[in-house]
Amino acid sequence: MTIDDNKVKNDIAEGRTALGIELGSTRIKAVLLGEGDTPVASGSHDWTNSHVDGIWTYGVDEVWKGVQDAYGKMAADVKARYGVELARVGAIGFSGMMHGYMAFDKEDNLLVPFRTWRNNITSEAAEALTKLFDYPIAQRWSIAHLYQAILNGESHVAEVAYVSTLAGYVHWQLTGEKVMGVGEASGMFPIDLETADYNRRMIGQFDELAEAKGFGWRLDHIFPKVLVAGESAGVLTEKGAKLLDPSGKLAAGIPFCPPESDAGTGMVATNSVAERTGNVSAGTSVFTMIVLEKELSKVHPEIDLVTTPTGKLVAMAHSNNCTSDLDAWIGLFGEAAQALGMEVDMTTLYKTLYTKALEGDADGGGLLAYGYLSGEHVTHFEEGRPMFVRSSKNNFNLANFMRVHLYTSLGAMKIGLDILLKEEGVRVDEILGHGGLFKTKGVGQRFMAAAANTPVSVMESAGEGGAWGIALLASYMINREEGETLEAYLKHKVFAGQEGVRMEPDPKDVEGFEVFHQRYKKGLPIERAAVDCLR
Repeated sequence: MTIDDNKVKNDIAEGRTALGIELGSTRIKAVLLGEGDTPVASGSHDWTNSHVDGIWTYGVDEVWKGVQDAYGKMAADVKARYGVELARVGAIGFSGMMHGYMAFDKEDNLLVPFRTWRNNITSEAAEALTKLFDYPIAQRWSIAHLYQAILNGESHVAEVAYVSTLAGYVHWQLTGEKVMGVGEASGMFPIDLETADYNRRMIGQFDELAEAKGFGWRLDHIFPKVLVAGESAGVLTEKGAKLLDPSGKLAAGIPFCPPESDAGTGMVATNSVAERTGNVSAGTSVFTMIVLEKELSKVHPEIDLVTTPTGKLVAMAHSNNCTSDLDAWIGLFGEAAQALGMEVDMTTLYKTLYTKALEGDADGGGLLAYGYLSGEHVTHFEEGRPMFVRSSKNNFNLANFMRVHLYTSLGAMKIGLDILLKEEGVRVDEILGHGGLFKTKGVGQRFMAAAANTPVSVMESAGEGGAWGIALLASYMINREEGETLEAYLKHKVFAGQEGVRMEPDPKDVEGFEVFHQRYKKGLPIERAAVDCLR
């Protein structure tokens, strides 16, 4: 869509816009939408998690520094492009890394450092709750973190007055509202599909556990209220306006949509919210989400059951590790080039090395790698050790080295994906890809198609990512027609006429990936030995 700068200028001045800000694992991004839900300005802030006392975390000060920086850069982009100060926005939405644990006391003090999705420290709790509920509870879920803290005898649990996720926390501070979008809430606690709210039976079961341990609170009192896409989730307060925009230019009173997860915004950004649609987000972590036509036949600990932002059942095959180790290797190759006196920009380096992988053997030449920078719940590792292994018989060259590292970035997730597609017979028409793995055209997309044996499409707009997705949810809240569903809004008003680049799986790639994946699963004891022996 061609952007009319004068029209955008007027829309900004009159507040006919929607703003989305997403706190991802490596970047906080702000995207402002104008007419036709087209991005008209953006800003971002890079950050990274810290490993402190055995916990993967982000400091609260880092959260607000990043949010303010991303917003400030977006506002500066508005001023530079259109010559106006950003003082009004039609609606705002926040999203963030799904799951995790932020616990507060009655004075709103954070009781323990934010425990992110990356922590694999709740296996005892997750297994016990899965058995109790007869429902898969992942280690990343907020309820698993809370119950593990109870099992550990952590003193802070008695003081808990509110538990939220990162997106829910930021939303609360800006609006004063303790609410959560249903998609994000489904990563805190199981959802009843009939009511689009927490499952009452399971709430009662957990409250009995907490009461038996002597705690006076109940989940209804300490968990956020659940909302669905399109519902109002409060407005920006005077305090929130100053917190988001310290310059004081942004006015209070702006409506907010429910805070959502990066998984939910990924579904929105790829138009994957209807049944038999799916998307894969591949960056620091990787997860495939497929909107189901019916419930699965049984409980699979490897599969998360979550929901779309409107409460439809979604199966998620998630892996904690994707491109982090691969990025480190590419950084090493960049150092080598620099040492040889060559100046190569990172975009060229990534494109060259990713494309080189296409020349490799279909199975990666017998090589093996694990990109486990952190633990990996699917394969039962509480910690990780990135490693590369080969024998003297293997075909060791650059093309195979790159191919295997791209393959292994999808290796753990494929275990869950195989359960869905092969064992459960879940049907999906195609998978939409987004995230860093797909930036080099035709490489990550090709290997994902091989891993899933399913067509994979990549849309140009998907590159805007989750910040665009949450901005679309904000726009949907204020611009939808009476009775218009999110599915209809996206199909007819946002993605109408857009076609992604579709890639069918190559049978040789599919066969080669299967050979590699058998090697991957057989070699897991090597990774276990590395975890046990390398400190």
